[in-house]
Amino acid sequence: MRADKNRTGFTLVETIAASVILCIAVLALGAVGSRSLSSMRLNRQYELAASLADKQLTYIDYIGVEDFIETGEMEGQFKGFEQTYYWRAATAYEGTDNLYEVTVTVSWFEAPRLRSVSVDTMLNGTGLLIVNTPE
Repeated sequence: MRADKNRTGFTLVETIAASVILCIAVLALGAVGSRSLSSMRLNRQYELAASLADKQLTYIDYIGVEDFIETGEMEGQFKGFEQTYYWRAATAYEGTDNLYEVTVTVSWFEAPRLRSVSVDTMLNGTGLLIVNTPE
């Protein structure tokens, strides 16, 4: 029997090697996609937490930082989202011109970890300064 030396096509070894390379590439792409989706979800949570911190700071500025301190409600929670976000506010009087440093921290539980976003700003209090206007 004579072997035909002009045969075309792939050998079994070449086919198996190509299949292994293809499988490795598909698994790598799947892992990258999975990590990308996880990162996107975590980034969305951080973005929402920053937005909620801004909302709380806007509320504090709206009612006045001194009135906010008088209410004594320095922590709470935001419900109605995919998970519950907790907020905590801390204030410190700076000693000049009724200026307060306000820190709002928004935290939430993601898997086994506690994650948080903290925002600092300075707000003017109304103070006790009475300005007499000429009549």
